[in-house]
Amino acid sequence: MDLYFRNHSITNHNITEMDRKIEKKKFTWQKITVASALLLAVGYFATTSYKNAGVSKLNVVTERLMLDTIHNGVFQEYIPVTGVVQPIKTIFIDAVEGGKVEEKFIEDGAMVKKGQPILTLSNPDLQLNTLNQEANVISQINSIRTTSVMMEQQSLNLQEQALDVEYQIDLTEKRLARNKQLYEDKIIAAIDYEEMVDEFENYLRRQKLLKSRIEKDSVYQELQKIQMEASLDLMERNLVITKKSLDNLTLKAPITGQISGLNLEIGELVNTGENIASIDNLNNFKIQVRIDEFYISRVFLNQEGSFEFAGTRYFMEIKKIYPQVSNGAFLVDMVFKNEFPEGIKRGQSVSVKLQLSADKESQLLARGGFYQTTGGNWVYVIDPQTGNAIKKDVRLGNQNPNYYEVVNGLNNGDVVIVSSYDNFGDKDVLVLK
Repeated sequence: MDLYFRNHSITNHNITEMDRKIEKKKFTWQKITVASALLLAVGYFATTSYKNAGVSKLNVVTERLMLDTIHNGVFQEYIPVTGVVQPIKTIFIDAVEGGKVEEKFIEDGAMVKKGQPILTLSNPDLQLNTLNQEANVISQINSIRTTSVMMEQQSLNLQEQALDVEYQIDLTEKRLARNKQLYEDKIIAAIDYEEMVDEFENYLRRQKLLKSRIEKDSVYQELQKIQMEASLDLMERNLVITKKSLDNLTLKAPITGQISGLNLEIGELVNTGENIASIDNLNNFKIQVRIDEFYISRVFLNQEGSFEFAGTRYFMEIKKIYPQVSNGAFLVDMVFKNEFPEGIKRGQSVSVKLQLSADKESQLLARGGFYQTTGGNWVYVIDPQTGNAIKKDVRLGNQNPNYYEVVNGLNNGDVVIVSSYDNFGDKDVLVLK
């Protein structure tokens, strides 16, 4: 019995000890560490969310991006245009008279000298017509000369009559003086004396009339002489022109140069006014350039340009602007300012750098595909602190095939994405990966 109770007491005592609640510590260093980390994370995300409120982002892989650094440099606005080499002067040869090719002296592409015969035409109708005209002209010339001889003869006749009347007046005057004395001495009758007076007065009237005729005839002959000389000169010139028509059947080189387009063969018919060939003056060349009509208001005479040939740059200037616009472009002729390239050929195409402005110092940004998206109003600039690309408003000015001129919004050393923005949308920040 004693044993039982002793054991039982022990057992109850043990149960009592085990049933008692053990109090745990509320804060441990592990809990404090976790809580601190959570608070820091929540604070970071809250701060970041506040700062980035309303900012759109896009993750971008940098492998295909093209970058350029803003820097100062010499800027010149120019456009690349294509020009075609042409002779400085080209003269077209047309057939003044039609006919059949009788003889051909040179071939297409040959070098000719001024006055050298190219080909001869035959035209029997023209030859016959020329002979008839020549005969008519000669006949008219002979007629004019005959009229001139007759006028001279008439003048001589009048002068002869005037001399005869003067002679008769002298004779009659002497007879009248003698008969007057005889009449006064009553030797001859009054009627004889009166007849002698009438005869003398008649000769005087004839003399006066002849002087008037001679004066008028002299004036008339002078006018006729002037008219005949003019007519004779015209006839002779017509005869020269008529003979020249035959000379035109032989076509000659008007200048020294290279002939081209001569494709006629012996026996082929040529119409009046038909172009048979052209001659190029190869002492110098010009470049005929085709320019987009967008630049028509910025192209002027004496505007300069250049192109490179065989490792040397040659400079030119605009000497002629063609006003016609065809297929969205117009033409200009550019001539070399100094020497022209040796070995350059007619019809050769060259790439010409046409200057639109003078050289000036500017901030430069490389050309790229970004411009098609932004129109030059904004770009993505790399932030050196975060490494991300930030959208930034800018203003770009003139451009050439290599650079844009930066007006404002960027500083030297700024790194700009210049490749296409097509896949970026309108994001404010590009997170570069």
